[in-house]
Amino acid sequence: MTEISSATQDLQASSPDVRLSLTRAGVTGVQKAVRVRHEGHQTVMAAQIECTVDLSHEQKGVHMSRFPELFEEAIEAVVGAEALHVEMLAEHIARHIVGRQSALRAEARITAQWPVRRTTPVSRLATQEMVSLVGIAAATTNRVRRVVGVEATGINACPCAQGLVRGRAAERLAEAGYQDVERILDLVPLATHNQRGRGTLYVGTDKELDASDLVTVVQGSMSAPIYELLKRPDELFVVEHAHLQPRFVEDSVRLSLKGALDTLPDLADTDFLYSRQVNFETIHAHDVLAEREGRVGELRDELGGAPAAGRHTSLADWLAS
Repeated sequence: MTEISSATQDLQASSPDVRLSLTRAGVTGVQKAVRVRHEGHQTVMAAQIECTVDLSHEQKGVHMSRFPELFEEAIEAVVGAEALHVEMLAEHIARHIVGRQSALRAEARITAQWPVRRTTPVSRLATQEMVSLVGIAAATTNRVRRVVGVEATGINACPCAQGLVRGRAAERLAEAGYQDVERILDLVPLATHNQRGRGTLYVGTDKELDASDLVTVVQGSMSAPIYELLKRPDELFVVEHAHLQPRFVEDSVRLSLKGALDTLPDLADTDFLYSRQVNFETIHAHDVLAEREGRVGELRDELGGAPAAGRHTSLADWLAS
């Protein structure tokens, strides 16, 4: 009888040896096929789900093995209804977890692979690129906050190396007797090292957004977009385009945030923006990154000339506030 009692005891509900609350505990990397609404159509996407709950200092653990079962329940509950946007599906899962895990707060994140149809810039051939569509929701028993985001790739041309190349080229042209050196350098795209970049943009709002607009903003923040399919005229266009507008990783973050504010003028000051850019280096063994997050009002004030806030509102702050 003692063995049976021990086996059936709810250890997760017992008190921990070290009485500390945890910011989050849950599962990550759960693979599911989800049906979501995108671009006016219902689409089945391969998705990765992560879900966590806040854990009290009085509770040893959460029922990890129940999470996949609860995901199935949450997803099945909306199968018969109209397909949801990815951030609304994340909200549905978070609300379901709060109720079934008796948690004070739950956070769900869905990352789905989404094919974007595009046309090459010169040859006008149809091609397809994969971007990540992200939905995040944080729910309590009486409130929820949602975030929709995208991750997309592009190319950045390094301004620093290009400046060095320009200086050396100017010296050589002058030594060779050429006149109007600056005019020549303005006409010819100058060499530099390129970095394939991955840009991320999250928007926290109750408004319904078109993720395609966010992809356009992210790709426009880099020196040039990239394409899976390129004919020679397209390749020339991309390379010249990138080298005519070189950008640092920091430039991409700033341009992405300003682009989001310009594209989405109806965002409330209490809404949230997050931008992250990672450039994969070609002449270094490391990569470089930059990011900025904050409430929309903070960003608008700073762009308007107000002093920068001492501390930027983080995604975690905004979801929990």
